[in-house]
Amino acid sequence: MSQKPSWMRSHGAPWKSTGSRAVYDNPWLTVSEHDAVSPTGRAARYGVVGFKNIATGVVPLHEDGTVTLVGQNRFAHRDYSWEVPEGGAPKGEDPLKGAKRELREETGLIAADWSLILQAQLSNSVTDEVAYGYLATGLKAGKAAPDETEDLAIARVPFREALDAAVAGHMPDMLTLALLLRVHHMAVQGELPHGLARLVLG
Repeated sequence: MSQKPSWMRSHGAPWKSTGSRAVYDNPWLTVSEHDAVSPTGRAARYGVVGFKNIATGVVPLHEDGTVTLVGQNRFAHRDYSWEVPEGGAPKGEDPLKGAKRELREETGLIAADWSLILQAQLSNSVTDEVAYGYLATGLKAGKAAPDETEDLAIARVPFREALDAAVAGHMPDMLTLALLLRVHHMAVQGELPHGLARLVLG
């Protein structure tokens, strides 16, 4: 990652927690409530969703400029979602290992080349969830092995078609949108091989 620009320095006092209690716990997340002091000095009560996994996402970019996407029903919003292959890695596990596992399980794809292209906080006002996003190239097909709760559809589409759909709001998953925009930015900035960049840019 590049060095932060000078204007990105922090200012003011940080939030402080003067006490906390667990409100909910399951194998994937915890909810805690904090007695807090805000940066302005005012007392506040703050709830935080803590995740036990690190989020991972993968852009599987084929040499012909297409990208493989996954479609599935999502519980929280009760809707159907097209996304890049995503999943989680337990804290303490290398996120790349988790990303490779998710790509293989969801799509059957195995990639020869991996690049970490994004680190993000997905909803930092109320959760501590962090995400690592990867570009996977040099792809070859294998056999998918989805989780027993996953009923997945697979689509291989031109990259620009996927990006346009995400920007138009048809793929509102934030990690998907961020990763597709990041790959497009890489193409613009000359961070991809020339032929592949040309295909990405459409």
